[in-house]
Amino acid sequence: MTTEAEVLEALRPVEDPELHRSIVDLDMVKSIAIAGDTVAVTVALTVAGCPLRAEIERRVAGAVTALDGVERAEVTLTVMTDEERAALAASLRGEPAHAHAHDDSGEAAGQRPNPFTDNRTRVIAIASGKGGVGKSSISANLAVALARRGRSVAAVDADVWGFSMPRMLGIDHPRP
Repeated sequence: MTTEAEVLEALRPVEDPELHRSIVDLDMVKSIAIAGDTVAVTVALTVAGCPLRAEIERRVAGAVTALDGVERAEVTLTVMTDEERAALAASLRGEPAHAHAHDDSGEAAGQRPNPFTDNRTRVIAIASGKGGVGKSSISANLAVALARRGRSVAAVDADVWGFSMPRMLGIDHPRP
């Protein structure tokens, strides 16, 4: 009969398709139950709307049914709690488990940190389908305001018809 340890080892090569790390090492495997030739596995996804949930389910089922004596795999997908997600993000950044309580800005954790960046990175997009509504003005003023507050800022003017932010910010030469 298959054991939980064997199932866990069979799941070790299964990687999260976005993080490219083992779901076992990421502590995404929450439970394993064995009943005869059926193995039930519960996996916690990092976010509720995970676009690759079907791929993770397929990978887990494939790894489990490859075991001798297993005819059927039942995969249940849940979602990590805010605390689990914060611990995972800290772990991916190589921080000790307690380091995720607050970021450098003093903001409390639990704001659903992106596990792919540090918890200080924010992306703000200013967009509109219509021209001449002030996208560049808003973007330039927001960038200046954040920089004055001590934040590191990168502004990208992706206007295909002609960028205007360099002129607004007084930049008249290419950066060396």
